[in-house]
Amino acid sequence: MIKVDRKTNETDITVELELYGTGKSDINTGVPFLDHMLDQIARHGLVDLTIKCDGDTDIDDHHSVEDVGITLGQAFAKAIGDKKGMTRYGFSYVPLDEALSRVVIDLSGRPGLELNVKFTRAMIGKFDVDLIGEFFQGFVNHCLATVHIDNIRGVNAHHQAETIFKAFGRALRMAASPDSRQSGVIPSTKGSL
Repeated sequence: MIKVDRKTNETDITVELELYGTGKSDINTGVPFLDHMLDQIARHGLVDLTIKCDGDTDIDDHHSVEDVGITLGQAFAKAIGDKKGMTRYGFSYVPLDEALSRVVIDLSGRPGLELNVKFTRAMIGKFDVDLIGEFFQGFVNHCLATVHIDNIRGVNAHHQAETIFKAFGRALRMAASPDSRQSGVIPSTKGSL
């Protein structure tokens, strides 16, 4: 079990992560839609995830969403360690009714985010869809991963978002999985990631 604490003037966050878990989650970020999306990562990534965030949501959800992404990225970076014997690359396509998204991940040691989503509306309930990009940018910067996210189609913004988070969980699970053919080997011609 990996535990990461992050405290700033805007947020106080604790993340506990079991990389090879069963999909259990206990999440309370103060942002209900984010909680729902993080649960998708846990369930579809088969990671056990506990996240607690006390943030300045009275001002805006931005700090909490971004800082949870940062802290979760730090936890994953710590959990995957030197990446010896790891698959490194992962991808997933996930549909939900009319929506379809693809996520491709490289646990490369190089942060990069390509987010190609045209949400059909700006808000999902009280949640600003711009914050999805902030979450993933925080994650990739601190996990040191390259992530490509493409919403291929969708009419319902909730469905668009949910397919992204489900596909992200599944792609991350694939990338972080042990590769028995590379046991003890860092999956790079450079010898390090």
